[in-house]
Amino acid sequence: MEDPQRFQKSFPVSWEELHRHARALAWRLVEKGPWKGVIAVTRGGMVPACVVARELEVRVIDTICVVSYDHQKQGETQIVKGTVAGDGEGWVIIDDLVDTGSTMRAVRQMLPKAHVATIYAKPAGRPVVDTYITEVSQDTWIFFPWDLEPQFAQPIAGNRAGTTR
Repeated sequence: MEDPQRFQKSFPVSWEELHRHARALAWRLVEKGPWKGVIAVTRGGMVPACVVARELEVRVIDTICVVSYDHQKQGETQIVKGTVAGDGEGWVIIDDLVDTGSTMRAVRQMLPKAHVATIYAKPAGRPVVDTYITEVSQDTWIFFPWDLEPQFAQPIAGNRAGTTR
């Protein structure tokens, strides 16, 4: 199991950024098609998969349901739903992020001929992905918009020792 303290950096992603990056992913994928369908890796891959499917004009969307994260801890990869017909040929698998690659290696075993695409890729997982948009360092935790809510942020000057509000 991963140590949440290993994440030195945070990378918050807004809905607008996610949408823009998902469209950029579609730009890269359009030339690699045509696609039979899109497979979203739940749950993080669902929003990007919907955007990509729209941009590629793909109407068939399926899911592979995988559990490997609990907030900031990565544990054992469990396939909750993995029934997708065939070997993946002509399909694109979409996820939000490839971190260590363990989730995507499990998915690739089920669908070895599918094209794997993610929005974000960390160095340890990058070899498992065919197409990605943005690389982030291994010690970065990405905060996706569905994990965030607006809250008060202390002014920078107020963060100095001894300063009160």
